[in-house]
Amino acid sequence: MTSNIIHLQKHFFAEKERVLSESDGLITSVFTYETGVHAIRVSNSLGYIIILPYQGQQIWHCRFDDRDLHMKSIFDIPEPTTVYMKNYGGFFLHCGITDLGVPGPTDTFPLHGELPNAPYQKAYVAHGQDEKGQYVMVSGEYTHKMAFNHHYRATPSVKIYQDSSLLDVSIEIANLFHITMDVKYLAHINFRPVDHAKLVYTAPYDPEHVAVSVDVPNHIRSNVPVDDYVAFKQKLKENPALHHTIDPNALYDPEVVMAIKYHSDENGIAHSLQVHPDGYAHYVAHKPGQLDQALRWIARNPNHDAMGLVLPCSSGGGLPTMTLEAGGNVRFDMQMGLLNPDDVQKHMHHLTR
Repeated sequence: MTSNIIHLQKHFFAEKERVLSESDGLITSVFTYETGVHAIRVSNSLGYIIILPYQGQQIWHCRFDDRDLHMKSIFDIPEPTTVYMKNYGGFFLHCGITDLGVPGPTDTFPLHGELPNAPYQKAYVAHGQDEKGQYVMVSGEYTHKMAFNHHYRATPSVKIYQDSSLLDVSIEIANLFHITMDVKYLAHINFRPVDHAKLVYTAPYDPEHVAVSVDVPNHIRSNVPVDDYVAFKQKLKENPALHHTIDPNALYDPEVVMAIKYHSDENGIAHSLQVHPDGYAHYVAHKPGQLDQALRWIARNPNHDAMGLVLPCSSGGGLPTMTLEAGGNVRFDMQMGLLNPDDVQKHMHHLTR
């Protein structure tokens, strides 16, 4: 049940942060970064997230239990742009829909599609309650139009609950065009790597299920010798379990990408954890029945430090594409955030049953 919906207007935002709503320990406040980007902070007893309501509905920052969950980057604050690499530092980005991935020499689509920094036409905040308890939700609408080609509406949402450090994230895509459309979607979840952490996830740890790419990316730069970089990735390709302990000296510069074939539990959920040395863990739950492909992306250098623990996707890197009939819609759901040590033990027991 949702109530108390606040339809956001850009004149609500100013440089000085101010409270927009408060209910049952869930607080929203709005402000504008010095770059002019609008932002909404959503707080509970454990921490907060910052969402860019009019720019991709990105989760820019995520902090719980005095820990920054989001990646490290050269962008301290968001930049007003639609260009992916000119504003890359957020915790969570929706990617796609009309195309996805790294464009080739003859491609004209932008890196990871139009969604990451899409200019949302509508945004709102809602307080409510469901079977999990009291929550506050940030949502909005982006309508994409390209004459004779595409017309769709994206409606994402982020829910944060009382006394919880997990976020419920979803997006619904509605095909408003008169013909079938291809849907290429990827959820780009960017945690910060933790040295000596352990990776645990519901997939067999073998090359058949964890396929490491040995390609050298041409869209990002690095000063690591190519031969050393390729040799490192070849070792991972032969034995993917080598990356399960986060070694601060490993050559994740510029990046390592792998495709993972997840198994689901009895509820259709796949689980991924980065378990910290002190017992906490970064966590993602996704539904392979909705998004049957998954990537892992790790990039570590002095300027960028990112752990794409799992990037659930419908396509990408030559993977098959999902189709959506005229007038049809599709929804993708996932959960992400921080587990405390007690919850980690519960999940570990569940994963090893």
